[in-house]
Amino acid sequence: MSTAVSPLAPPDVPEMPVIAGVRLATAAAGIRYKGRTDVLLALLDKGTTVAGVFTKSKCPSAPVEWCRARLKGGNARALVVNSGNANAFTGKTGKASTTLTAQIAAKAVGCSTSDVFLASTGVIGEPLDATKFDGVLAQLTETATPDHWMDAAKAIMTTDTFPKVATATVKLGKAKVTINGMAKGAGMIMPDMATMLSFIFTDAPLSAGVLQSLLKAGVEDTFNALTIDGDTSTSDTLLAFATGAAAANGAPKISRASDPRLKAFTKVFQQILANLSEQVARDGEGARKLVEVVVEGATTKPSARKIAMSIANSPLVKTAIAGEDANWGRVVMAVGKAGEPANRDKLSISFNGIRVAKSGARDPSYNEKEVSEAMKAPKIQIKVALGLGKAKDRVLTCDLTKEYVTINGDYRS
Repeated sequence: MSTAVSPLAPPDVPEMPVIAGVRLATAAAGIRYKGRTDVLLALLDKGTTVAGVFTKSKCPSAPVEWCRARLKGGNARALVVNSGNANAFTGKTGKASTTLTAQIAAKAVGCSTSDVFLASTGVIGEPLDATKFDGVLAQLTETATPDHWMDAAKAIMTTDTFPKVATATVKLGKAKVTINGMAKGAGMIMPDMATMLSFIFTDAPLSAGVLQSLLKAGVEDTFNALTIDGDTSTSDTLLAFATGAAAANGAPKISRASDPRLKAFTKVFQQILANLSEQVARDGEGARKLVEVVVEGATTKPSARKIAMSIANSPLVKTAIAGEDANWGRVVMAVGKAGEPANRDKLSISFNGIRVAKSGARDPSYNEKEVSEAMKAPKIQIKVALGLGKAKDRVLTCDLTKEYVTINGDYRS
């Protein structure tokens, strides 16, 4: 975990309200380092529904496989998250670790192992000693409180420099419901649904099916439109939990994703996902610039997404941004290699609203001094106009600095 907070960290951290039906507790279990808080337990009241989306990696972690298998049940009573060890590429030992962790949690909470959800983040390839949870989880069930949100967000950090939280309230029917979220992630980030973990909690009475629909649709233009280094983790996990406690205040029970009463909730739910995914981009390992890549005039939205990702994942583009150099030649390269429809002679490129290239060549009004000044801003927008159609898309990323190499060169030491 880095000690210097990212210069892109949000200036204001929201006060995280209580959500009825959720209690949280953290502890130092010694998973990788002594004396560091590294385990989170979220206790969920009976009746809590769950949904999830996970990495598409063909080498998923043991906790990802555990959660996928239990998601069909639709119910949750506990979430256990550890940092320091991803429990990925750990063979039969990893599978046994998830089973033992769930058994320890289920006994402590008083529920079935099928209602326990797990997530791990940290080093890949090292066995996770689940016996370290023994006693710790039982203790956490005693100390869990509804107002432990910031400590919970800090417990799941690895190379993150700041805890990532978001909250909002919205009307469901005539009742007020709350949505809280937390995330971690700074490297090995290109979700395809490091080690990116995110957890959303609400007191809204939503069926598991509705929650799953909301989540699947919500990640498409938020977490799935995010990249830090182009590497899809073995462990990406986004879980959402709905306790249903707001039903006691008159919130209607929602069992269909098409229910019109869900419209306002859906919008706010997506805003929470967008907020958290941007915080992950802002905390990219070694990042000094938040970068938004906008591609417009594409033939289709998937085509625009692929081109935007090609630009956002280019080390040459990212290092140019780090050097505050509006090197549009590297952007042209990234567009051309994407394998999507593009016409060199129709291409226009802008940096922070200043057009530097037009119709396949340098813009006639290009002013080096003006552009250089614009590149000093902490947020950089690269806009590419393809001139082929009406589709557009955008992705978030960050620059690539020397510190990224330092962090990842020393990660296991």
